[in-house]
Amino acid sequence: MSDAPMEAIQAIVEGRHGDPFAVLGAHGGRVRSFQPGALSVEAVPAGGAPVALGQVHDIGMFEGEVPAGPYTLRITWPGGVQETEDPYAFGPLLGDMDIYLFSEGRHHEMGRVFGARAMTVEGVPGVRFAVWAPNARRVSVVGEFNNWDGRRHPMRLRGGAGVWEIFVPRLAPGARYKYEILGAHGGVLPLKADPVAAQSELAPGTSSIVTKPVSHPWNDAAWMDRRAGLQAPDAPISIYEVHPSSWWRAENGEAPDWDGLAARLIPYVRGMGFTHVELLPIMEHPFGGSWGYQPLGLFAPTARFGTPEGFSRFVDHCHEAGIGVILDWVPAHFPSDPHGLGQFDGTALYEHADPREGFHRDWNTLIYNFGRNEVRGFLIASALHWLEHYHVDGLRVDAVASMLYRDYSRNAGEWVPNIHGGRENLEAVAFIKELNEVVRARCPGAIMVAEESTAWPGVSASVSEGGLGFHYKWNMGWMHDTLHYMQEDPVNRRWHHGQMTFGLVYAFSEKFMLPLSHDEVVHGKGSLLRKMPGDDWQKRANLRAYLSFMWTHPGKKLLFMGGEIAQPTEWNHDTQIPWHLLDDPRHRGVQELVRDLNRAYRAHPALHQRDADPAGFAWVVGDDAGNSVLAFLRYAEGAAPALVVCNLTPVPREGYRIGVPSAGWWREILNSDAASYGGSGLGNAGGAEAREEASHGQPASLTLTLPPLATLILSPQG
Repeated sequence: MSDAPMEAIQAIVEGRHGDPFAVLGAHGGRVRSFQPGALSVEAVPAGGAPVALGQVHDIGMFEGEVPAGPYTLRITWPGGVQETEDPYAFGPLLGDMDIYLFSEGRHHEMGRVFGARAMTVEGVPGVRFAVWAPNARRVSVVGEFNNWDGRRHPMRLRGGAGVWEIFVPRLAPGARYKYEILGAHGGVLPLKADPVAAQSELAPGTSSIVTKPVSHPWNDAAWMDRRAGLQAPDAPISIYEVHPSSWWRAENGEAPDWDGLAARLIPYVRGMGFTHVELLPIMEHPFGGSWGYQPLGLFAPTARFGTPEGFSRFVDHCHEAGIGVILDWVPAHFPSDPHGLGQFDGTALYEHADPREGFHRDWNTLIYNFGRNEVRGFLIASALHWLEHYHVDGLRVDAVASMLYRDYSRNAGEWVPNIHGGRENLEAVAFIKELNEVVRARCPGAIMVAEESTAWPGVSASVSEGGLGFHYKWNMGWMHDTLHYMQEDPVNRRWHHGQMTFGLVYAFSEKFMLPLSHDEVVHGKGSLLRKMPGDDWQKRANLRAYLSFMWTHPGKKLLFMGGEIAQPTEWNHDTQIPWHLLDDPRHRGVQELVRDLNRAYRAHPALHQRDADPAGFAWVVGDDAGNSVLAFLRYAEGAAPALVVCNLTPVPREGYRIGVPSAGWWREILNSDAASYGGSGLGNAGGAEAREEASHGQPASLTLTLPPLATLILSPQG
């Protein structure tokens, strides 16, 4: 006969007891074990004879007197015998400081502590699980190891923090698991994946996976030591943006794993002269058609490309090749899939309860509650996990504008003002500042990049100066203005000349990146080549001139894959880039131009050193709207200047006079109309002699031939 109250036993049997450790395990010389479906259960004391436990409930509650001390359980199932330590014989394992820091939103090691952690406790190998569900009535870990039965491994609630934990002995890495949660209102919720899982099942599966505790043996110490200088505002940064599953595919149509991608992508990026590769979100996400922008596994590299260790190897190989790795990271919203974060414990836990604050209508997703300590800490720990555990060099933070404004994409009456009655999301601003401050302190040399499309001041200014603390900001205004200009027929460009020059009014107000990203070649927008006006030759000439203008304009560079080969079709995430186009010299010429632009950009300090300094730029010709001609100088300390001239009409211009700062020979570094790029070959035979004849406010001048729809780069010899 059991000495436990029958109602407590019944609550365990029915899976509704909130404190299973008070009932199960050893209590007062008796051991109690719930094994539904077992034929018999024995407790085996260390060094003693087995003790048969009597069945005190027909569903599977067993109990008996057992000598004090360690013991194991021998469970006879219809299919065999299982021997294991009793999960309810182990005390709390999460430290009090872990609980405290988590509650404060300052547990920066969540990726190494929470979730499923393979470890050895009191000489017993197993897995400790820890999950936050403060409003749950009961939380259990379930998997194949317990026949997905939520009654078998209910967890211990740790005080007022709302964290549940349990150690499952003899469980090994590779096990699939989820959490079964009895919600705040008494109903069992759909099984939940682990928010802090380090590995997930391949979609459409949604289980989390216990990972191996072994760390990757990194070989990138030299890169990590020097990356701060390689990512500084005075460094050349040229980023190749990649969607891994559609960059290249095998003959059978399958996307490569991380090792296969590394074998092809890294040599290509290095050969093209890019300094960085930026991956669209590779955090685990349920729907591939979201391109990763609706993630749920913020600590897990997607299983679509292999294991977490495979991703570590990819980053390591990039670093060994001198290539930085930036990841898209999405703290602005998350999908409402039932296995995910939404209503995680039966309440709005990660999100806001009020849809005016907690639901994004643009993407049909949920919005994080940035005012909650635990949520803020969860997101910051995710960012640090990628930067520290995986040695990633930077995060591009998606949809920052949607975070900053409470009325983002909402009409009057559809949003909740802040405490001052304004539209700014003060909690999101505080989160962003804290995030960027923590990254600066813990990850020297790593960069944080904002996709922010408004005029919010100081996005890339330090927090101490009143800014948001990002290192760089995408220059969305430059992109929209210049792309609109380039889509105009050259006949009409004179009326839109300011769209090419306006960016210089504010070019140094932030540390900018110039993005021609995936967003510009999807949803019916067409490819970059398709946007260009004119016949086939003019389209390519326009694209070459535009890319050359971009590479010489102040600001770091980002180009989405396919743009470098003048892909004629809009990006399709279900297939690879049309690499066969490189059999055509017209496409190969654009690729060669991008390669040469990267080489020139890196080789000439004038083109990158003062990207964020107004002293590094001067207009020479900014007002020739009638001819659609632009000319400007780029300067660097201790290095030769560069002259950039753009003729954005299909009309060649002979004898065009342009002021320069010094007389002598000016070498033509690059001509986007070169025959090798697919152009007409018109130019200046390698350069021109500048004479001491003042022009455009400069003491000397050049007389140049301006090729049609072309950009020239010149620099003084010696």
